[in-house]
Amino acid sequence: MITMSDSSEQKMTDDFSRRGLMLVLSSPSGAGKTTLSRMLLEVDNEIIMSVSATTRPPRSGETHGEDYYFVDKETFGLMANKNELLEHAKVFDNYYGTPRGPVEEALISGKDVLFDIDWQGTQQLQEASADDLVRIFILPPSAAELESRLKKRAQDSPETVAKRMAKASDEISHYAEYDYIILNEDIA
Repeated sequence: MITMSDSSEQKMTDDFSRRGLMLVLSSPSGAGKTTLSRMLLEVDNEIIMSVSATTRPPRSGETHGEDYYFVDKETFGLMANKNELLEHAKVFDNYYGTPRGPVEEALISGKDVLFDIDWQGTQQLQEASADDLVRIFILPPSAAELESRLKKRAQDSPETVAKRMAKASDEISHYAEYDYIILNEDIA
């Protein structure tokens, strides 16, 4: 019979501790990715949400460092040039990107990191870290339902809703590049 001491078992557990995964949820605005992200975070405390840096102004109720890191364009450009961002993209005249440091720390500690990013950012993560990445695309049931959800949120002007709908068809055209597809018929 072979037995192990408690310290040997702990050593083996430490040696085989897993690196976390990057879980990407992408979708057009209004398809439910933010709601689904919140639900996932509520049921699994081993998942944390990545916090993006952005040049857009804060919306009502958003907190710097919690919802986003709000930075000016010059600071964002410096972060990108110094390779401090895992991914970055320009969306509706604003820049968004994921700071590398906090994500790497979480992955090393074994936490999974959830990303709420578009297909451009997902493509950059795929090129940089394919082994640590799981890509999930959330599709709305139809364009009409997507537009209805955007209007019901009542956070965007009619012009912005029109821009988001125009961008949605481009985003949806990339769904086949993802590992998993979710058709979200229920959650806005």
